[in-house]
Amino acid sequence: MRFMILVKASPESEAGVLPGEDLLAAMGAYHEELSRAGVLLDGMGLKASSHGWRVRYGSGGQRTVVDGPFAETKELLAGYTLIQVRSREEAMEWARRFPNPRGEGLEAEIEVRPVFELDDFVQGEAVQRFRDIEAARH
Repeated sequence: MRFMILVKASPESEAGVLPGEDLLAAMGAYHEELSRAGVLLDGMGLKASSHGWRVRYGSGGQRTVVDGPFAETKELLAGYTLIQVRSREEAMEWARRFPNPRGEGLEAEIEVRPVFELDDFVQGEAVQRFRDIEAARH
């Protein structure tokens, strides 16, 4: 089972403030531990929304690009960690150990969500295309 740990943005991350040495060290140690346990698939911080954009899909197939920054910090992401574990409970244990992304003593939030697996979908030609893509990557 794969789970994505989503790090919520903060006013500091949206202002482009990089984490200090202590927080980087804590995040590095945590990700090393995930790696040693064989559950780390990927993880990285995201630049502020001012460096990004959104694509809005409208009726009639219209697509509009909207440049950042975006106003609602609480709705934005600052990073992610993707893990593969045996159970929801194991994912929860790893998430509980995730370092506070703003630094100890400050309010912050992470969100953990399971990732769809191809077996979750009705099997057919479309799902097989994704299986072929996955096989070609490995």
